[in-house]
Amino acid sequence: MPRTYLGIITGSFSTPAADNPTVVAMEAAYRHHGLDARYLNCDIGSEELAAAVSGARAMGWAGFNCSIPHKRTVIDLIDALAPSAEIIGAVNCVVATDDGLIGHNTDGQGFVAALTQVRTPEGAHIVVLGTGGAARAVAVETALAGAASITLVGREADEASTLGAYVTQATGVPAYAKGWEGAYAVPPTADILVNATSVGFGDPDAMVDIDVASLRPGLIAADVVVSATPTAYVRAARAAGATALDGVGMMVGQAAVNFHLWTGVEPDRDVMRAALEATLAG
Repeated sequence: MPRTYLGIITGSFSTPAADNPTVVAMEAAYRHHGLDARYLNCDIGSEELAAAVSGARAMGWAGFNCSIPHKRTVIDLIDALAPSAEIIGAVNCVVATDDGLIGHNTDGQGFVAALTQVRTPEGAHIVVLGTGGAARAVAVETALAGAASITLVGREADEASTLGAYVTQATGVPAYAKGWEGAYAVPPTADILVNATSVGFGDPDAMVDIDVASLRPGLIAADVVVSATPTAYVRAARAAGATALDGVGMMVGQAAVNFHLWTGVEPDRDVMRAALEATLAG
């Protein structure tokens, strides 16, 4: 259990760590809710991770985030996995409990939290662009949240097929693979389109390869890319009359889930978003 008499200590283990925007969101929320808590941003290399986890245990941390390159290797250093983390096979949030350190994956949960502001995944036909870690987390969590179907669009057909089969087997929700050749046309049956690629990261004017004419009113177009300004994908979706969700919302959702797991408090997401936007703008 966290040693609450020391206050609540949380943080992040990653490398490089200097540009971690989660710090300002967590610290702003701690202050807003009057909690005796801190979020420590630690640059931890692969060879230092085991010592860092042991240190967090010894010092009674409430938990910590893990980012690149530790999301898989940390699994061997903790005591158990939450169900979605076990399915996804990666951990980005560790929580101290009476049963030890429990690994969660809040990437997809953060996406669902942001999505739920406009609609729940339940009964939705979801198209996910990409087959990497973000796509896997989004596909698994939306399936667990009751999606009717998942379509995974990938440049490598084998990767899309493998991920689709795994999501179906793990969640029971039908997941289909679609090859990505040329500009992808969003099918009229899609309720939610998710850009889970890195296109737009670092260059908000870069456009993911989709047929813009297939964007439409009634579609929810979500982006996982965190950007100080709306990405070309988000701008195109809004211009077409679709409901667009930016990557900042997903990051806020993820931070809010982490916050609640560590403190039991539901944070003010507007406070978190304002802090993130100010940092990104700077």
